[in-house]
Amino acid sequence: MITKFIKRILRRDPMVKHTHVSSTGAPKRIPKKSHRIDPHLLSKNAVKVTHTLQQAGYEAFIVGGAVRDLALGISPKDFDVATNATPDQVQRLFRKARLIGRRFQIVHVTFFGKGHPEIIEVSTFRALLDNAGDHVAESGRILRDNVWGSQGEDAARRDFTINAMYYDPSSETVLDYHGGMADMQKKTLRMIGDPAKRYREDPVRMLRAVRFAAKTGFELDSATRAPIAKLGKLLNDVPSARLFDEILKLLMSGYSWRAIQGLKEAGLHHGLLPLLDHILDDGEDSKGANDFVKLALANTDERIQSGKSVSAGFLFATLLWPDLLKNWKANSSKGMANIPALHDAMDDTIATQSSGMTIQRRFESDMREIWSMQLRFERRVGRYPFRLIESPRFRAGYDFMLLRCATGELNPAIGQWWTDFIAADPAGQEELMASAKNESGNTASPAKRRRRRKPKSAIPPEGAAS
Repeated sequence: MITKFIKRILRRDPMVKHTHVSSTGAPKRIPKKSHRIDPHLLSKNAVKVTHTLQQAGYEAFIVGGAVRDLALGISPKDFDVATNATPDQVQRLFRKARLIGRRFQIVHVTFFGKGHPEIIEVSTFRALLDNAGDHVAESGRILRDNVWGSQGEDAARRDFTINAMYYDPSSETVLDYHGGMADMQKKTLRMIGDPAKRYREDPVRMLRAVRFAAKTGFELDSATRAPIAKLGKLLNDVPSARLFDEILKLLMSGYSWRAIQGLKEAGLHHGLLPLLDHILDDGEDSKGANDFVKLALANTDERIQSGKSVSAGFLFATLLWPDLLKNWKANSSKGMANIPALHDAMDDTIATQSSGMTIQRRFESDMREIWSMQLRFERRVGRYPFRLIESPRFRAGYDFMLLRCATGELNPAIGQWWTDFIAADPAGQEELMASAKNESGNTASPAKRRRRRKPKSAIPPEGAAS
């Protein structure tokens, strides 16, 4: 039953008129017995959003990647909803809703539960923009996208056929405008419309093509793949923040190494991520770096596939480590002391990377802390281990150090020592520190001038303020 509040909204805020464009045809209706989507994999909050919109008199469907994953029997991480309600109309129906975006305005509806908050992204059906004037740049890239249309137009505006299906939880029916379900059965990733034109509209679609192919194991069809190598330079015009978000999605897809290989095959890695130029080099000199990065990405993929969290700062710290190590060694060979050589190498490495995709500053600070910690792991005497273990980024630094041990860059005995130290009781920790002190060659840091010990009478008694 529609509430008085919703009726008032409908009277006060009529639907924005659709643009006049050609029809895209009726969709194929796929019943439950054919698509076999398991309702238990649905987000209750996403269903609540579609139900609320439908009760208010609007059309509303779960759409895009969520439908693709549901049809593959995968539990989606995110749920998007598409509707013929405008963003303002959507916002008025939900208490925790806010408008975001300039290029394309959408609504984030937030639900708070026992775990992390869940955000359902709600978008209005978009119109075709063939004659949209100042909405499209000369290159073909879409500048503004707040022109509403029908569901058929919205389907034609989506990138790949497997992402252009709409699922109605109330009728358990899938609406398929472009043969997405058939392409899924053929394990084919196919662009809707003319691929070259679609890439010009939004160059990020080239990265999405690589990511989806890696995640699903599908093959890009020949027409979809062909223009990528030629149009890759269009990514230089994409805003840095958006490019960073898309690369982060690619690296955190759960199939990161496969996706990076896909970038190489498509010719998209050069200049986009300078760090990849070194990682994907097949030369003998890069073998150790490749081993380190492959292991780091394999661990990241394993954590993501098992539902565990992953730190973006840690991920970029591992990807840039081979480059940093090279710069660090170069500084040391010039006679610089260990710590200044490391910090100068950090600056050089991050500056070089910023010529392509700029890493956000909040992740840069995590990277620097993880890198700085590596020298301290080799110093296992005095109070150093106790101070280090109290660091907020200790666990990330420790995991990073174990990767170095696993690839032979660092003595595995050091990694084992820290693993034992973490698990030991106070007495056991003292024994481990004594054993480390007696080990030969435990001189990771340059020798420092020993401080003069204060006279015994000047040392405050235990528990007194210093």
